[in-house]
Amino acid sequence: MGTRHQRSKNYGRLNMNTPSLQNIGLLGLGKMGEPMAGHLIKKGYRVFGHDPLPEACAKAAKLGVTLQSSAQLVAESCDLVIIVVGFDSEVEEVIFGDHGLIHAARPGLIVALGSTVAPQYAFELSKRLREKNMELLDIPLTRGEAAAISGKLLILGAGDERIFELCRPVFGAFANDIFHLGQAGCGQVGKMVNNLILWACTAANDEGIRLGESLGVDAEKMRKALHHSSAQNWAMDERADLSGMPWAEKDMNIVLQEADQVRLSLPLCGSIKEVIKGLKIRMGLGIPKARAR
Repeated sequence: MGTRHQRSKNYGRLNMNTPSLQNIGLLGLGKMGEPMAGHLIKKGYRVFGHDPLPEACAKAAKLGVTLQSSAQLVAESCDLVIIVVGFDSEVEEVIFGDHGLIHAARPGLIVALGSTVAPQYAFELSKRLREKNMELLDIPLTRGEAAAISGKLLILGAGDERIFELCRPVFGAFANDIFHLGQAGCGQVGKMVNNLILWACTAANDEGIRLGESLGVDAEKMRKALHHSSAQNWAMDERADLSGMPWAEKDMNIVLQEADQVRLSLPLCGSIKEVIKGLKIRMGLGIPKARAR
C-alpha cells in the first residue's frame, strides 16, 4: 500500500494535531456508498472499499476505489472507516463478524456510522468500541440517493466533538450540510425524528392528494399549487412516495420501539406506519431488501 498505508497501520492513538485524514474506508458501495466514494476520490482522498456484491465492487473500482475482500482489510488500510450498510445486523457483521473491522482495528481508529439504526443500538455500539479504544461517530445521512450523487447530503452527526471536527473536511466531500447534535447516538436520534416527520408528511400528502382527486382536482395541478402554499413540504416536492420507500416501515418501527423504551405515547406514529404500509401496497411495492443505504 506504500508509505501512506504504513503510516496508517502504525497510527496508534488519534493525534488531534494531525492536519488531515487521507486513507478513508467505505463499507457498503451501493446506491449511497458508491457516489460518496466518487466524491471522496475527486477531493484527493484515497478510498478503500468493501461490498459483498460483485457488481457494486465493479462500479466502485471504475471510480478508483481500492477494493478489499473484507471489512478487516479495509480497517488495516484506513484512518477513518465509514459504514453505509442497511440494517443493524449488517453493521454488526462488518464490525464484529469473522472478518469484521474489529480484528484489524488499532487504538484511535475512527468508525463513522452512516447507516440508519436504532438510537439505543448506536449508544451501545459507542460503548463497545470505546472499550477497544476506538471512536464512534454516528453520521446518519439524509436527502437520499439523488443528494448522494450530487454531493449534497445532510449529515445529522454526533460523537466526540473534537474528532468530529477533524473528520468534517472528509464529510464535506459528499455533504453540504453537516450538524453535530451531541454524544455518539444522538445523530441517530436526529435521523429518527427526521424520518418520523418525513413519513408523516408523505402520509398526509397521499391522503390530501387523493381527497382532492376524488373531488375533481387534478393531482399534478394540486401539487404545483401546494408547492407555493403553507402545505409545502420536502416529501411532496421530491416525490418521496415515488422512491419505493424501502426503509419507511423500518424507520417507523425504530420510532415506535424507541418510544416504548422511554414510555412515551406517540399514537400518530402507529397510524403513519399503517398509512405508509397501505400506500406501498397500493403502489405494488414489496418488502425492503437488505442493501446499502
